[in-house]
Amino acid sequence: MAIRIFITGGTFDKEYNELNGQLYFKDTHIQELLKLGRNRVDVDIRTLMMIDSLEMTNDDRLLIARQCNSSEEDKIIITHGTDTMTQTAAILAAQITNKTIVLTGAMIPYKFGSSDGLFNLGSALAFVQALPVGVYVAMNGRIFNWNNVQKNTQTGVFEEINK
Repeated sequence: MAIRIFITGGTFDKEYNELNGQLYFKDTHIQELLKLGRNRVDVDIRTLMMIDSLEMTNDDRLLIARQCNSSEEDKIIITHGTDTMTQTAAILAAQITNKTIVLTGAMIPYKFGSSDGLFNLGSALAFVQALPVGVYVAMNGRIFNWNNVQKNTQTGVFEEINK
């Protein structure tokens, strides 16, 4: 069975507007990332939304949870903005108990050429296949339980809350 990938936006898929210097969303780059990473895992990709996670509402998070619950696949990756990834993970953990879900993101947009997105996506693909049922966050080559992770805004790295 394929791994479901849900796209929600975040830095992963942002583009740079050279005229006004702002970041914006156009299309997802997940297919490019999978091709660049020479992925051979069967995936089914669906875009749910293309928003910055700071603009994500609880209704958006509930939509993600509903999509996860109704997905035929029991292994799911969600690309998500890093600022509120743990909030979405908490809602998913409360509502979904029979699937392996890995949230991942990027600190630098793919289009910038030096993004961590490729590495994080590859890690998420490996982790979702090996982990038991539950909700996790995959960033910086590490895997975290949904309730024991935070984004360190000083270092730009995800870390355990309780070490």
